[in-house]
Amino acid sequence: MKRTYVIDGTRFSTLEGFYDEVSRVLIPGCSWGRNFDAFNDILCGGFGTPAEGFVFRWENSQVSRQQLGYPETVLQLRLRLKRCHPTNREIVTANLKDAENNIGPTVFNWLVEIIQDHCTGGAQSDDGIELELM
Repeated sequence: MKRTYVIDGTRFSTLEGFYDEVSRVLIPGCSWGRNFDAFNDILCGGFGTPAEGFVFRWENSQVSRQQLGYPETVLQLRLRLKRCHPTNREIVTANLKDAENNIGPTVFNWLVEIIQDHCTGGAQSDDGIELELM
């Protein structure tokens, strides 16, 4: 039986808050990059998480879907635009315009996509993650 890690969508309302919750629940006491790539690495296992996989239960995920929706996505894309490589500015600007018009994926969608990539059918399914959106 796989270990279950439970994050609660009522405990955070921003991407930074999500990272705090991941730190608290999945890898307490560990220091990490607090970005999408580092979160992806945590899901690979062996970084405080079981190498054989685990259940990632996201309680109150509908709250997170709303909190990590378009306003948070706009904020994150504005931050990304400030620090991205000049060759990426056009695509980030286009993504920002879409988000400002409530079009396209949100921060919530980005996080779920990262997790699902480690689940059955994903490119990194060998990591054995099971996602439960509650």
